Amino acid sequence: MSHLFQSIQLFNDTEPHSAPFNMAMDEILLRRLEKPVVRIYGWLRPAVSFGYFEKYGPIKALHSEREPVRRWTGGGVVLHGSDLTYSLLVPSGSPFLRLRTAESYYAVHERITRALNRLGVGVSMADADHLKISQACFENATRHDILHLGRKIAGAAQRRTKFGLLHQGSIQNIGLPAGFGESLAGEFSGEVVEIQISPCDVEEAWQLSESRYARADWTEKF
Repeated sequence: MSHLFQSIQLFNDTEPHSAPFNMAMDEILLRRLEKPVVRIYGWLRPAVSFGYFEKYGPIKALHSEREPVRRWTGGGVVLHGSDLTYSLLVPSGSPFLRLRTAESYYAVHERITRALNRLGVGVSMADADHLKISQACFENATRHDILHLGRKIAGAAQRRTKFGLLHQGSIQNIGLPAGFGESLAGEFSGEVVEIQISPCDVEEAWQLSESRYARADWTEKF
């Protein structure tokens, strides 16, 4: 099957960050985007991210020991710390954005499925929405989520803006080898170029983290 992009930039963000900074960095990258980027990143401490429209009260009650952050994207509640977290960012001029949301979600998860199966993990994509039993994202598989032995191990959420597409995903509850991020980028494109982020972008992400994602009026918005 063909790749999704002619080329892709890989930002292997090896330094773990706070939850607010991780969300801010994705937004800054999306604003500056010229080519598709996949960012692989980690968490400074156990965290919980939740979709833009989720209510904060129940999350605080269940996960008070975790650093909370309201995502810019939608979706449910995701626990972070030991997962592989990635963001795929696609500029507005890319042909990929001609796909509808469900189609783009399928296309990304099809490549992740292929990468995991090549490792011998044995995964498949859900062909329909499962019964929703809670707000916890990984307890509720929706169509095109990735399953291993009937259990959801990968899900994602998207947001489209004038700058392009932000697709934020997490792979959990399964062992992944070192360098899986590079393998994942290789499934998206046959040409992978590793990049680093400028100090100016890092500084702007810190400022956005403090002015939005770390603020109570954002976290407790609903």
